[in-house]
Amino acid sequence: MSDKNNLTATSGIARLSFNEKFRLQTWLMGIIAFAVVLFLLVQAKFILIALAIAIILFSLTSDAINSISRLRIGQFRIANWLASIVAVFLIASGLLTLAGLVISQINTVLTTTLAYTDDAQRAIAQMFSWMGEDVEESVLQTVRSIQISGYLRSAAGQAGTILSQVVLIILFVGFLFLERVWFGTKLENLMGDKAQAQRVSAIIGSIIRRVNRYLLVKTLVSSVTGGAIFLLLSVFNLQFAVAMGLLTFVLNFIPSVGSIIATLVVTLVAYIQVPEPQTAVLIFVLAGMIQFILGNVIDPMLMGKTLRLSAFGIIISLAFWGAVWGIPGMFLAVPFMVAVMIVCSHIPAARPVAILLSREGLPEEEFPMTPDGKGKETEAERIYSHAISAE
Repeated sequence: MSDKNNLTATSGIARLSFNEKFRLQTWLMGIIAFAVVLFLLVQAKFILIALAIAIILFSLTSDAINSISRLRIGQFRIANWLASIVAVFLIASGLLTLAGLVISQINTVLTTTLAYTDDAQRAIAQMFSWMGEDVEESVLQTVRSIQISGYLRSAAGQAGTILSQVVLIILFVGFLFLERVWFGTKLENLMGDKAQAQRVSAIIGSIIRRVNRYLLVKTLVSSVTGGAIFLLLSVFNLQFAVAMGLLTFVLNFIPSVGSIIATLVVTLVAYIQVPEPQTAVLIFVLAGMIQFILGNVIDPMLMGKTLRLSAFGIIISLAFWGAVWGIPGMFLAVPFMVAVMIVCSHIPAARPVAILLSREGLPEEEFPMTPDGKGKETEAERIYSHAISAE
């Protein structure tokens, strides 16, 4: 009897040891897989950033095309292929125009920045004059030690890659439109089950709907904010009004920190150019009021409950994607986080992640189930099914 008990105990210990060993191997494999994925994200970031932006532009335009294709003018109906060609042409024209505007403003800023270098250094040092002359002189020497020319050359090099990135995005968008007719068939064949394919397509539709609303609202609010900053600097007859308006428009796509950085940059540019500090303070107050009203009042009103993301989760996402992909990663952080939250909310094992990423602990709800156990068609499914039938 004693030998039997010893054998049972030994077997239990061996089983426990095996389970712990298997769990350890699983964790190690997960860490290795994460490291490999992270390495690939960093190494292929030029292509992956272009692909991510192309997918977002494609989803935005695809919804518009589906809406247009459902309209009828008498007996005529706009063909899907014609709407797709027009969409690609408009996307290409818009991206090339925006790239040209950005490059021209970067060149304008770079060519005139050196003329303001000494004034900027003295202006920054004067901000610390209330702490004493020694502190002001120390700050001035520290600022002068910064190699501004090196940063300017780096900025010029980054501006040169914008055009090649835009061309790559246009190519990706064009090929996505060529393949869009077969997306539904490919998904159904990939899943091997029509019901499962509908469920996956509904999740994709939910992601597209929420990301599209976020981007449309952000584009509208950022455009109004950039235009207001442009008018503000123009009223005071300051240089770089167009560049600051464009910078504000771009930075407002970065949640939380983008508007703060834009306001500080606008204030610094004004402080360098105006002789009276009171004018710079007034511009700072007005720019801050514009950002606060549009970003904290109008933006949430238009956004509604579209995102429902945790503020802390957004900061973590910004930090991660900023470290991996730099500034473009910070622009894409929120769409990626929305996609992750919605996908995790429909995977039982990953639902805790979705709860942590959501604002109130209420992520995307599971699709309602009918008494026979089949998923009831949701709004996302109806949108996606209608889009497929329209094609």
